[in-house]
Amino acid sequence: MDAADLTRPLADRMRPQSLEEFVGQVQVVGPGKPLRAVVQSGQLHSLILWGPPGTGKTTLARLIARASGAEFIALSAVMAGVKDVRAAVEKAQATRLAGGGRTVLFLDEVHRFSKSQQDTFLPYLEDGTLIFIGATTENPSFEVVSALLSRARVYVLKSLTPEDLRTLLRRALADERRGLGSLALHIEEPALELLVAAADGDARRALGMLEIVADLAHDGRIDAAAAAEVASGSRRRFDKGGEQFYDQISALHKSVRGTDPDAALYWFCRMIDGGCDPGYLARRLARMATEDVGLADPRALQIAMDAWQAYERMGSPEGELALANAVVYLACAPKSNAVYTAYNEAAADVQKYGTLEVPLRFRNAPTRLMKELGYGEGYRYAHAEPEAYATGEQYLPEGLPPRQYYRPVERGLEIRIGEALSRLRARGRS
Repeated sequence: MDAADLTRPLADRMRPQSLEEFVGQVQVVGPGKPLRAVVQSGQLHSLILWGPPGTGKTTLARLIARASGAEFIALSAVMAGVKDVRAAVEKAQATRLAGGGRTVLFLDEVHRFSKSQQDTFLPYLEDGTLIFIGATTENPSFEVVSALLSRARVYVLKSLTPEDLRTLLRRALADERRGLGSLALHIEEPALELLVAAADGDARRALGMLEIVADLAHDGRIDAAAAAEVASGSRRRFDKGGEQFYDQISALHKSVRGTDPDAALYWFCRMIDGGCDPGYLARRLARMATEDVGLADPRALQIAMDAWQAYERMGSPEGELALANAVVYLACAPKSNAVYTAYNEAAADVQKYGTLEVPLRFRNAPTRLMKELGYGEGYRYAHAEPEAYATGEQYLPEGLPPRQYYRPVERGLEIRIGEALSRLRARGRS
């Protein structure tokens, strides 16, 4: 390798040149798995590689094209446009006419293309001009047009395991041609583990940090202090607008709902560690207090709101502890979605039955005309009746069938609420 090659980033230099060098993703490239069969047979089909950053999407695309002898054109949706796609199509058509075989068009970050931009590929997939390989970190179900999805098989890639990352780092340190082997570096085990942990399943990040820490090596040794210095600014994988964001907030919400304070606290810390706005989490905690705790413990909403206010006044990191208190309290609180369910049922009836008239007896009568029309006539003042309950009175509008939206659960304060309502309703039936 010449000097020019050595100026390329270590992660690029160490890119696997064959499937045998590829590390990880055994679920798709292991023995007998579908992508290995594609590479070995050379029988290409359009596909989409979906997975977190640094899991080998670009490398696999290159290996697939190389194994089949196809031309390889790489574009990035971050920088490319329809003009670039048309240029690639023209090149593929020329190659085909010249008897040069098939062309693989690889589009990285395919989710960055608009729906109309994605549609431009379709005619050329249909007539065989292109074999399309897309790479995305976002769920293709939401980010790739259905017409393109129907013509491409989706392969799911996963984060690399710690053992995968150790293998890659050790290989880079030993490789004298493409890696750092010529530097004769020795990495201490604690330093290796720090880099593995900080890489968080991302091979590109792991090799990037190794390349930096190699410059900090003393007497050919990479120690924990140097690794810690490089790894200190690293955050766990977290996309503030992508699927991982919504997966993690979903896990937090479901942990609270499932009364698991340990899991709830873990997911809360994961999101904070990943750079999530604590103010967003505070708003979601208030939602959990109303949706999943409800009147089983009315204090839950107040605690969530107090934590939100505490965060706004103190900021990070002190305010995050107030939010953590709310997370644990909500997770441990008795649960009820009775009001949430009742609200949805009532809202559905409003949509279904339209604008039903308010019964005359419930209307205020501030003018003589309104009194003459019967407004307020026959109204029973609940406070003037036993237990402030007008037995037998019907407050729903005419035209709406009898309804009982709110059904208290047998947990927390709602036990007592349910008992009180049952007692009062029983009076009306007696």
